[in-house]
Amino acid sequence: MACSLLLASISRPASAQSGALDLADTGDTAWVLAASVLALAATLPGLVLFACGQARGRNQITTLYQGMGAVLASALAWAVAGYTLAFGNASGGWLGAGNAWMLREFGNLRTASSIPESGFALFQSTSALVPVAILVAFRSGRMNTGWFMVFAPLWSLVAYAPLAHAIWGGGWISEKFLAIDWTGGIVIGLAVGVSGLVLALLGAEREPAPSPLSPLSLLLILLGTALFLVGRIAASGGQALTGNDDAAAAMLATLLGAAAGAISWLFLGLVTNRAPGPLSLARGLLCGLACIAPAAGYVSPGGAIMISVIGTAASYGLARTLQARTRLGDAGVLASVFAGGGACGSLLVVPFIQPALGGTGLPSGTSLMDQLIGQAATLAIATAWMAGTTLVLATMVSLVRPMRPSQDRIDQGLDVGTPEGF
Repeated sequence: MACSLLLASISRPASAQSGALDLADTGDTAWVLAASVLALAATLPGLVLFACGQARGRNQITTLYQGMGAVLASALAWAVAGYTLAFGNASGGWLGAGNAWMLREFGNLRTASSIPESGFALFQSTSALVPVAILVAFRSGRMNTGWFMVFAPLWSLVAYAPLAHAIWGGGWISEKFLAIDWTGGIVIGLAVGVSGLVLALLGAEREPAPSPLSPLSLLLILLGTALFLVGRIAASGGQALTGNDDAAAAMLATLLGAAAGAISWLFLGLVTNRAPGPLSLARGLLCGLACIAPAAGYVSPGGAIMISVIGTAASYGLARTLQARTRLGDAGVLASVFAGGGACGSLLVVPFIQPALGGTGLPSGTSLMDQLIGQAATLAIATAWMAGTTLVLATMVSLVRPMRPSQDRIDQGLDVGTPEGF
């Protein structure tokens, strides 16, 4: 009888996990799970609200619908194949092994961590959804819903997952260049900035907005940006995969980097005779987050501030240049914020990672110049990869469903005539 009660009290492992004894640290696991939920808030509702605010006229409901639908479709695609392509068993190649298709055959512990692989998969899933939500903002009011619902999950599998594996999953870039990227200055920021720019350039491009944003749009942008800040701070801490000083330092660096970016953008608006406002604050905050993303876990708080100040200044200059010389409108600014900020942070992390400046130090066996060359090479490879795959995927999906709505629908607003559904 006693034996029966003892056996009954032992919980059975989930079918997706090994039956071996679970040695996960409960504190670390709880922290990563909590960080995952907060990080998800950066996407839903954070970034989707931001994209909704970017839409003008009668396009906001459609933009919200597109963002939510694409994020959820991409979550399913990530579960079926994306996770194993990015984080399956690594061999130093282009893709992870197929051991985790449909999220099966999880190990009880993720390699080199104290958390279960199911928790690691949840955390990485929230990161994979961030760029999908950002892409909506690049073509808000200029994109067919059906086209994006197909494109987004394919982009997550074909473009994002191989890059994530190459840098984060033990793939060839991390093996060859020892690329530094804490929470996605390259994998998320640069990737989505380049891909969004390609989408903006395809076909007939969106013109600068004929009218200023409404108060409601500005409210949505600020709310979405604030939620994104909270989520990215949590993601920076969760990236440590343990609740210790590394997590706390990364979160502090992320907060300070975002603050430095926001204030720098406002200041640059003043000195360039462009009156700053709510949109300036949001753009600067996003730029600061992009700048500090690759460096958050490796630099001191002071280093985080300096990286964001320098990176934001460079991104602001790029944004003004694109607005003056192109007709990209908001898409050009977003590309400057995410791609420009991510690229600057990925290069600036190299000097500020030095122990003399309070950093954790370069990877073993590398010099400052070697690491700088490796970071630059990684940026070039990631840019070419994302531009090429985005162009091919967008063109292929457009053969089935046009990317751009008719001009009449654009003039009316995409919300007009949109069915309520059942």
